[in-house]
Amino acid sequence: MSGWNVLVIGGGHAGLEAAWAAAKFSRVALLIGNPATVGRMPCNPAVGGPGKSQLVFELQALGGLMGRLADETAIHTRTLNASKGPAVQSLRVQNERDAYAERAQDVIFGHPNIDILRGEAADLESDGRGGWLVVTTDGRRLAARSVVVAAGTFMRGVTWYGRQSRAEGRQGEPPARFLSAPLARAGHVLKRYKTGTPPRVRADAVNFAELLEIPADPDPRGFTGTPGPRAAESPTWQTHTTSETHRLINENLHESPMYSGDIEGLGPRYCPSIEDKVVRFAHHDRHLLFVEPDGVQTSEVYLQGFSSSLPPHLQDALVRSLPGFEQAVIQRYAYAVEYDVVDSLELSLNLESKLMPGVFTAGQINGTSGYEEAAAQGLIAGTAAARRALGEQEALIGRETGYIGVLLDELVFKGSNEPYRMMTSRVEHRLLVRQDNADERMTPIGHALGLVDDAELARVQAKYARVQGGIAALEAQRAQGQTGDAWLRRPEFSLPDVEALGVTLPGLSPAEREAVEIRVKYAGYIRRAEVQLRAEDRSRGLSLEGVDFGGIAALSNEAREKLGRAQPRTVEQASRISGVRHADISALLVHLKQRGGDVSRET
Repeated sequence: MSGWNVLVIGGGHAGLEAAWAAAKFSRVALLIGNPATVGRMPCNPAVGGPGKSQLVFELQALGGLMGRLADETAIHTRTLNASKGPAVQSLRVQNERDAYAERAQDVIFGHPNIDILRGEAADLESDGRGGWLVVTTDGRRLAARSVVVAAGTFMRGVTWYGRQSRAEGRQGEPPARFLSAPLARAGHVLKRYKTGTPPRVRADAVNFAELLEIPADPDPRGFTGTPGPRAAESPTWQTHTTSETHRLINENLHESPMYSGDIEGLGPRYCPSIEDKVVRFAHHDRHLLFVEPDGVQTSEVYLQGFSSSLPPHLQDALVRSLPGFEQAVIQRYAYAVEYDVVDSLELSLNLESKLMPGVFTAGQINGTSGYEEAAAQGLIAGTAAARRALGEQEALIGRETGYIGVLLDELVFKGSNEPYRMMTSRVEHRLLVRQDNADERMTPIGHALGLVDDAELARVQAKYARVQGGIAALEAQRAQGQTGDAWLRRPEFSLPDVEALGVTLPGLSPAEREAVEIRVKYAGYIRRAEVQLRAEDRSRGLSLEGVDFGGIAALSNEAREKLGRAQPRTVEQASRISGVRHADISALLVHLKQRGGDVSRET
């Protein structure tokens, strides 16, 4: 065909979600170098974890793809922080690595609205009519109204094994050689980031009897509400570094490209290499490592927490210094990868380039790390690109809506000087935006965006009507002089305990019963959080549209520069921009008050 409304470059987790979302509106092109790599899990074969499972639950509620793929290929599920409050509980799903990619390819390649194009993007050119031409290395000129660039770690990618490097986007895959140039030509500031991955070890060479076994939860859970058929089929394991591991690292730091100065890219603080752990935390005599299978019939295991850029001959000795790995055989060596990213401060909240209208970026190209962060950005960019191509009004997801809103907000208004990772601590109202209520919060948004159909919205609304009915039943019944909800608020009581007192509930699913229990037990905390949110909302919604930041003398020079660059829409967005101080926000509020009748709220 002669053109598409949306063309997506890249078939990783961001590209998959972008194509999936955009295809709900019209036909989409997905430009990829090698179809066999679509949906590949290049790092750990798992989805979820603290701060990340919340993203996946929200993706699922918005009509995304990752939660479905994770559940269908799950081999081990576990709820982390289960003994803590619901605000920080998170689901982690171990996946069969190859099956995940195969299932992703089945879904995407079989989609009637997605055209698969094989090739490498060489340039981006304006068509002069508000659209774009993606020029490939073989000379094709592919026309699209909107483009989503989801290049992952491939833009001018270089992998490092010790101090030896080669041009690659991932192990054995060619880099995106030319995409950086059109972005830089348009004025985008490109930064150099670095990440890495651990070695993969032959499972038949590991002595699992020496490892600590971590069983799956006996009652597995899933992102879709329906756990996969093998969700509790495999354990994972744990081992640790030893004094020999630490000695080998300390004596050979000169062979690390990071410590020798060969790598200029900034690495992730919250997912450091094993070299960084040993150097930065020298007071620890051991570091825990998680041993994760790549499938039920395990041929390889993944050493989570053992990322390294040391040369292969040292990796052999390092891995064999670990308990249970004395005879280990490495099948794929660890490596570091260095790549270009755009400055996310140059993007809108929908991840559209401010310098190239109609071009959206998603995933690690925006300076994030992790499958989940990439997938969330892909859905947002794909949806916005499709809506723009069809001339539909821009719709934004705000910070207060949940983890996806926080991710977008922090990328666009704060930026990052290292690979950004989502964590529960970044979300100030996390008690209100839990993984268990993601569908209640996000499904109506997905419906309004055109991603979720009427039947799914009705299903979610009916679910929470039943939850409210369960709460009302507790409040209406008494046992031994107290209402059912009063009994349930006791720390030592659960729903079965209250029912044992003679209090009855309507028929509820396990998820609905959990929702009732959380809402009753934490009612006081939730009310306080809601009051705080409303108080913040009184000033956060004040509009800054049309404000000339350069003309406000009371602002600091840094604030004028940062506000002028980011162009925040509201006072709340301005308050989160790095370099904008409390005094600057006060100056903005004074300015808005002086404007009098011009003060309005963002709608």
